[in-house]
Amino acid sequence: MPLRGDARVVDREAMSEEGEVQKIKFIFSNGDVYDGECRKSPEDIIMRSGQGTQTSASGIIYTGQWSNDKMNGTGRLQHPSGATYEGEFGDNMFHGRGTYTFQNGTKYIGDFVENKLEGEGVFTDTKGIEWMGKFNFKTATGLKLKLEM
Repeated sequence: MPLRGDARVVDREAMSEEGEVQKIKFIFSNGDVYDGECRKSPEDIIMRSGQGTQTSASGIIYTGQWSNDKMNGTGRLQHPSGATYEGEFGDNMFHGRGTYTFQNGTKYIGDFVENKLEGEGVFTDTKGIEWMGKFNFKTATGLKLKLEM
């Protein structure tokens, strides 16, 4: 959702040059708020770029890196339920290495591909017991109990 016509700028420095990083506070028509860095594209569209925080009307908060008007790079996404993801993003998705903490306190630390648990990781259950292995979205065959002696 590029920062254009359907919303209003609340506070910004002058957007003088194409590609120049500026700080902006922007309110979308749906109630979402973006507060952070942006750049003007060659088409004269203001796009989120650099560090920034977006708070959705439903209470989801993302703080981190933006590129091409999307969550790209490292950041933290927090849901109103208490669930959080902290790690790498690509095209608005969990993509790369990260930690997802579920609402009930269980946690997965490992690889993500397009919002899915995919690859090597460690899952910590509600009792604090750690399980490691290869994850494939909703399955994890061959998990091993992680023992530290």
